[in-house]
Amino acid sequence: QVQLVESGGGLVQAGGSLRLSCAASGRTFSTLTMAWFRQAPGKLREFVAAMKKNSGTTYAADFVKGRFTVSKNNAKNTGYLQMAGLEPEDTAVYYCAAGSGNPISGVLRFASTYEYWGQGTQVTVSS
Repeated sequence: QVQLVESGGGLVQAGGSLRLSCAASGRTFSTLTMAWFRQAPGKLREFVAAMKKNSGTTYAADFVKGRFTVSKNNAKNTGYLQMAGLEPEDTAVYYCAAGSGNPISGVLRFASTYEYWGQGTQVTVSS
């Protein structure tokens, strides 16, 4: 059974940066496709970014606009979401997700692509 634990969330001023971590146990992260989603109060969960397990190719939602970077450290079995240029609209609970498949890029943005989920970490951006 794969367990994912996020950390690194917190309160930051607009324009600031945060790095979220996603520690995996129960399976080597290199065998998993990883993604980040977020959910703001009163809104649906939305895709943020993903990294495919074999190619390491990354994909990001349009709203990221080059501000966020997804990466993995296989030696530490940990994934990351580096966020810069944060805006109040980025306030949300951020979730790490992972899946054993190697899906086509078109389905990376769907939550159903991923079998494993973390508990989430709160990111709050003040104006």
